[in-house]
Amino acid sequence: MQFFPLFSMEKSMREKLVIGEVLKPQGIRGELKIKPLLDDAEDIRCFRTVWIGGAEYKVMSARVDASAAYLMLSGIADRDAAERLRGKEVEASRADAPALEEGRYYIVDIVGCAVVTAAGKRLGTIADVMSAHTDVYVLRDGEREVLFPAAEGVIEAVDVENKIITVNEARFLQVAVEQ
Repeated sequence: MQFFPLFSMEKSMREKLVIGEVLKPQGIRGELKIKPLLDDAEDIRCFRTVWIGGAEYKVMSARVDASAAYLMLSGIADRDAAERLRGKEVEASRADAPALEEGRYYIVDIVGCAVVTAAGKRLGTIADVMSAHTDVYVLRDGEREVLFPAAEGVIEAVDVENKIITVNEARFLQVAVEQ
């Protein structure tokens, strides 16, 4: 199972998805250097409108290199305007996001899911997802925090509509690491 890393802290099936973070201004004409939070940084070109700090911006141009994505936005005409956006999340409409393949999920839809065993035993709730070759889920149950890989054999089913992830209890206990 692979997961499309788009981060957010709001409820499942949210209309806007966090697609990146503004790193800094790029040049003097208001271009923004963005840390993309996407499986494929090239996907940032799919979005025609973004929201930063609650304000809506039309994407005038988007380009990508090996280290970052760069956006020119309407209303951001110089370095000073771009500087005011440093460190803020870049959100985009879920409707503009590329279609996901079967078995892939937005992280925003995974965070907040209850984790249960096939027998129905509740283990906790997904608090975060750490992106890696195999994503690592951060499960919380009260003060207890457990990390486990989102690997085949560990996860049996994902139901983002009902916010439930079912795990194989035996395999989960083999790979889970309590923090």
